[in-house]
Amino acid sequence: MKPALPGTLAMAAIVVASNILVQYPLGGYLTWGALTYPFAFLVTDLTNRLHGPVAAARVIVTGFVLGIACSVVGAQIEGAFGPLVTLRIALASGLAFLSAQLLDVVVFDRLRRKIWWKAPLLSSLISSTLDTAIFFPVAFSAALIWLEPANDVTWAGGATPFLGLGPELPFWVSLAVADWAVKIALALGALVPFRIIAGKVMARVA
Repeated sequence: MKPALPGTLAMAAIVVASNILVQYPLGGYLTWGALTYPFAFLVTDLTNRLHGPVAAARVIVTGFVLGIACSVVGAQIEGAFGPLVTLRIALASGLAFLSAQLLDVVVFDRLRRKIWWKAPLLSSLISSTLDTAIFFPVAFSAALIWLEPANDVTWAGGATPFLGLGPELPFWVSLAVADWAVKIALALGALVPFRIIAGKVMARVA
């Protein structure tokens, strides 16, 4: 078994699960995909810690290719409101995934010799922020409607109170902040499995 194969399989499973679960709402501002996708950063960080940045980058590229393949398949499947995956969603997802995950590899590698929690936590925080900052504007901002004029995203652009409480902003802004908050919470929670898994694997090869 190649050293990074478990990471590749795990990344593939997370990408497929997230592409499916993103279609199902969870409360007013999230989808079930928000709970699965952040674990992609855990997979990247574990692969980086155990096998190095080159292996981590290979895992990311595999996940990216799989995501594109799933988007192509989803675009051919008609849901209640059109294709399950639109061009804008596919573009936003691909750009966000590739940019954020590769940034995660770079940040983690620069911090890998610091105290154990700094590399996985800070790399996940920074890359998760980039992921959210790319995905939601590209997918839903009215300013980028020219990316796919036939795709009606007015539901995401309507002015609503921010997270139901604050000033009126486009609805997608609330979606983005809620999604980002989940990513940060899961990045903190992922420190425990990161420490356990990395410790056990490294102890075996020591």
